[in-house]
Amino acid sequence: MSVFTPLARPELETFLAPYGLGRLLDFQGIAAGSENTNFFISLEQGEFVLTLVERGPVAEMPFFIELLDVLHDADLPVPYALRTTDGVALRELKGKPALLQPRLAGKHIKDANAQHCAQVGDLLGHLHLATQGEKVLERKTDRGLDWMLTEGTQLISHLNDAQQRLLQAALTEIEAHKAQILALPRANVHADLFRDNAMFEGTHLTGLIDFYNACSGPMLYDVAIALNDWCSDADGVIDGQRARALLGAYAGLRPFTAKEAELWPTMLRVACVRFWLSRLIAAESFAGQDVLIHDPAEFEHRLAQRQQVTIQLPFAL
Repeated sequence: MSVFTPLARPELETFLAPYGLGRLLDFQGIAAGSENTNFFISLEQGEFVLTLVERGPVAEMPFFIELLDVLHDADLPVPYALRTTDGVALRELKGKPALLQPRLAGKHIKDANAQHCAQVGDLLGHLHLATQGEKVLERKTDRGLDWMLTEGTQLISHLNDAQQRLLQAALTEIEAHKAQILALPRANVHADLFRDNAMFEGTHLTGLIDFYNACSGPMLYDVAIALNDWCSDADGVIDGQRARALLGAYAGLRPFTAKEAELWPTMLRVACVRFWLSRLIAAESFAGQDVLIHDPAEFEHRLAQRQQVTIQLPFAL
């Protein structure tokens, strides 16, 4: 179970009292997390999620709180930090930054279809429109292009010959296109829109969660991350019907530019590198521990599949 910081009932009751939401009825650790500690919290006045932030400096937390407030005010289905009766959103529990948020309706889906993907594209488009241009809230990601180049160079010796060739080609491409990528149209990006971070009731998207990788950056990067997960089959191959549904719904809100269309295959590969490397690091860091570790090979295979990209962006200007 990925509960890095266990909690006892008395300390949890003390923490929750200032919210004025009634007695603690039940609480349960969430096993699905791979970076932060999360609990489902049942109080007399409803269902909530408590997050203890395990990665990243405390100084970053006001950004996440402000971003979620902006998206909540834009009527997007996102969690947001509840305030205590004294108006405090960011608090501390067991020495960790802690947030209490409403629990969103719906559940994660494992097998996505074109309708699910269209909903994801639509939500991503609205998220970017709410934060693009002068509205963007600045935060530099700690897992950006420079991080990929540095970590990739350090990790490449841990890989076999075929993996080294695959990764080195990707790192060379990132270095060559870094300036162009950073010049693409920007907004706030979720940067982790996988199936386990979206909630559905049927084919209706009811919630987008886990914004702790959110930052300011190229909107196309966010689209590539989402498509790599939502539109890949078991072998890592892009499913055309799902991809067209996601990209079409997104482009209906924010048309892609010619430069984005040019860099699209590169960006799909960049998104694969980011998660291949972070999973390799997690696998080494948490080896033998009772922590959820996603399989690095999944994104190794997807990167190999993305050497040839046939799905193009629609309506590029």
